[in-house]
Amino acid sequence: MKQTDLSKYNNSWYKPGSAIKRTLWYFINLLFLINPLNPSSGLKKALLKLFGAKIASGVVIKPGVNIKYPWKLSIGEHTWIGENVWIDNLDQVTIGKNCCLSQGALLLCGNHNFKKKTFDLMIGPIVLEDGVWIGAQSMLTPNTICKSHAVLSVQSVASGELETYSIYRGNPAVKVKLRKIE
Repeated sequence: MKQTDLSKYNNSWYKPGSAIKRTLWYFINLLFLINPLNPSSGLKKALLKLFGAKIASGVVIKPGVNIKYPWKLSIGEHTWIGENVWIDNLDQVTIGKNCCLSQGALLLCGNHNFKKKTFDLMIGPIVLEDGVWIGAQSMLTPNTICKSHAVLSVQSVASGELETYSIYRGNPAVKVKLRKIE
């Protein structure tokens, strides 16, 4: 039986940006986004835009948010990003308008191929269409699409496609009912 050999791991194909850009962003992210002492959404949005994020008007970014690569992020109008949300966007993350990412949500665009002994990096985008709500401490995996107004409830894990106006719960998340908005 073969075994994992991390000494052979090689992700040299992955080029998320220059080393200088990534290092500079690392410190800006640490000082101004992750830092819970900075409550200013305006400053966070300005810094994210400076590093290439597409941020529409009315976006709210709470303290403690961690964003891996802003140049791979797009956020639509009037979207809320809650405390301690982690957007680990090794690939593109597109968030529509009027979305809510609750406290501690994790958008995870990368994983490793456990079938290969070299444990190769695998990445995939995440898309949240308009009106999506991701519950507190929930997780989205690479290549996940949350269709319009889908809901992922608290501490759930979703992959694949979440249908429009549908509520999902669990690990793995399953559809439990339709979302009705009055």
